[in-house]
Amino acid sequence: MSLCSREIYVKAPDERTDPQWGKSPVDRSAEEHVRYSLVILDKPRGPSSHEAVAWLKRILGVEVAGHSGTLDPNVSGVLPVAVAEGTKVLMALSRADKVYVAVAKFHGDVDEERLKSVLSRFTGEIYQRPPLRSAVKRQLRTRRVYSLELLELDGRYAVLKMHVEAGTYARKLIHDIGEVLGVSANMRELRRVAVACFHEREAVTLQDVADAVYILRNYGDDTAVRQVLKPIEEIARGIAKIWIKDGAVDAICHGAPLAAPGVVKFETPFSRGDLVAYFTLKGELVGVGKALVSSDELKNMERGLVARTDRVLMRPGTYPATWREKKRLNKKTE
Repeated sequence: MSLCSREIYVKAPDERTDPQWGKSPVDRSAEEHVRYSLVILDKPRGPSSHEAVAWLKRILGVEVAGHSGTLDPNVSGVLPVAVAEGTKVLMALSRADKVYVAVAKFHGDVDEERLKSVLSRFTGEIYQRPPLRSAVKRQLRTRRVYSLELLELDGRYAVLKMHVEAGTYARKLIHDIGEVLGVSANMRELRRVAVACFHEREAVTLQDVADAVYILRNYGDDTAVRQVLKPIEEIARGIAKIWIKDGAVDAICHGAPLAAPGVVKFETPFSRGDLVAYFTLKGELVGVGKALVSSDELKNMERGLVARTDRVLMRPGTYPATWREKKRLNKKTE
């Protein structure tokens, strides 16, 4: 389950960053902003997720873009799309939980209190087999339902709000609820209203993006583009952040694991195995890794490995390669 707000623990309060290396995300040019951006797209019903992303690429004039969490053609709602260079860290959303609002139709009369009772039975860890029309192997698996709320019941139609773990099938969940009720049920409408910490109130349409790009290209005003395209750093909103020293950045850019001496501050809590994001002290996203220790363990660490680096966004050479000099000196003293 994603946490949208965390506390920050500072290990090296006196550490500073050199202004001659890198730059704050707000200082990127309009072109750089586009290539290192995240679009919280409000996908309409009709096109597939792949088609929506293809249209977005054409509007932005980029060759690469990728989405997280496929939505079926007849489903609308929040579809995070990483643009160009940003696709390198799309895995930051791989475990993101989702929130849906669905309309369910029951094939028999349903008592409201009994329905609420059955919904409570589907809260927590459940077993689920993917439906026939799915892109994954149809084997029984467990998924977690964080909350399942009845918003409205009108005859045989119910509006349900569900907060679920990634990979949970809303359609199958509604079908199973109907089976327990003994009346059978099917999903008539579905909209995704949130992915991790990204909500539909901040989502933009393809037309919003097209308008912003038109203003940029024809009037040289990038204000709208910066409003509808978020800096790629936002992709890490739902996972713990670790800010690192300038001297540790280039080693990470070459795929090295993060070691404790390079840590300046970090968000808590996180556990071993959790995804974490590395940031410079200027607020630039360096890459994404998997924690090898918990945040509580890191508080007392002076040496040792903190996280394994899985994906790197920043280009090598953006910060000085001080690690090369240290490596050379170590060999010289051996």
